[in-house]
Amino acid sequence: MPTTAVADQRRDTFRVSKHKRSLPGVRTRIRKTLAGWGISGALADDVTLSADELVSNAIRHCRVTFALIEISLSVQGAALLVEVSDPDRDRIPRLRAPGPDEESGRGLYLVSQLADSWGHRHGRHSKCVWARFVIADRSC
Repeated sequence: MPTTAVADQRRDTFRVSKHKRSLPGVRTRIRKTLAGWGISGALADDVTLSADELVSNAIRHCRVTFALIEISLSVQGAALLVEVSDPDRDRIPRLRAPGPDEESGRGLYLVSQLADSWGHRHGRHSKCVWARFVIADRSC
């Protein structure tokens, strides 16, 4: 019987309602998932904070009433990918430079500083904003 090698399939995907009271549960789930994968320290902090910002943006800016926000964490080779999807396909995230007196608008800037790369893509009925973290270059 032939055998095949199976790649590392660490992935956790879950959905939450589009409400700010979902955020503590998102952070807790991400922390538990990362800990289960042996990822801790600064990398876990950066991933958790970035995911929190991406989910906060989806909750705040998604114009679809009663939407579910999908969060996915996965290890792909030497990288950890955080993906946050919502059904407001046409609302594209924009990196901005808020003034010092503005109370919001720093989320994507923060993600851009913490992640090795970030971006967005469109699905058929949704958009996904993602952040990629190289694991090999950081202590876990």
